[in-house]
Order: sequence, then structure tokens, then C-alpha cells
Amino acid sequence: MNATHRSGCPINLTLEMLGDRWSLIVIRDIIFGNRRHYRELLTRSEEGIASNILADRLRRLVDAGLLTKSDDPTHRQKALYSLTEPAIQLVPLLAQMGAWGRRHTPVSAELSIRAQLLEEGGPALWNDLMAELRHIHLGQPEPGRSVREGLQKAFEHVVAAEPGRRIGRQDNDVGS
Repeated sequence: MNATHRSGCPINLTLEMLGDRWSLIVIRDIIFGNRRHYRELLTRSEEGIASNILADRLRRLVDAGLLTKSDDPTHRQKALYSLTEPAIQLVPLLAQMGAWGRRHTPVSAELSIRAQLLEEGGPALWNDLMAELRHIHLGQPEPGRSVREGLQKAFEHVVAAEPGRRIGRQDNDVGS
């Protein structure tokens, strides 16, 4: 066992890589928000990540092999962050975390609609989303449909219908 890890347990090792307060939030924002530049990740964060924390998390995620950083061909002073295959394979984990959060925490309607649709769509939808992410980030062939576009439209529909409404745990149990 490498002396830099507490143990060889797969849960421990995953938490060592992703268990801080911000890493999964950054990955979430790249996956669902298509935020691929530092400035987008900083200014459009719902949780208000600090600039020094974001810079550190991006560096850690690149070092861990979950993101790549390249020059943006559209703007020579910007870096473009892309997901790697291991990061794309976090989609089922994020879907399960979202489903758990909808059942056990006081989520907002607009920020939980994607989790609801991913839970309802199950592995078939997760696989379609991962295929779309592979196209965007890894240059693989374009899939037949855009899951991200459907999730965004659902989000926009909820925002337009009920801005600011909070869903409690009991509301989630009845399928809100």
C-alpha cells in the first residue's frame, strides 16, 4: 500500500480523491452546466466557491486525472477544462447522490429536477448522458439525442413555473 493513502479500501481511496467540499461540485458544474472555463465555474457557482479554492480544486482534479486542461482555441488567454473517462463514469454516482438528496434533504424544485429525471431515467439515461459527455469532452461520435438539452429544458420549465419554491422531504415522497 502506498504510504500516501490511509488504506487500500476503494471507498477510502475515492473519498481521498473526491471527498472534499468542492471537487464533486466542480465536476457537477462541468457535466450539467457545461462550464468549462475558470471564470464560468467561478461566477456561475450556485454555492459561491472562492477563487483560490476553485483554482486549487481544478489543479487537484487535473492532477488526479479527472480533468484535462488545454488552451482554448477560441481565446488564447483562456484554458478549457475537459472531463476524462474516469470523471464521465461518475455520472451514476452523481445520479444516486441526487436521488438520495431528493429523498432526505430540503431541495429546491429547480435544482432537483435534473436529479429527478436522472433517477427516473435510470441507467439507460445515464449511459446516454455519458455518451454525450464523451462526444463533448473526448471527441467520440455524436450520440442520437442530447440528454443535457432535455435536462436544461426541464430546469428552465421549473424555474418559469415556480421560481424559488422549496421542496421539503415530505413533498419528495409524493413525487414532486
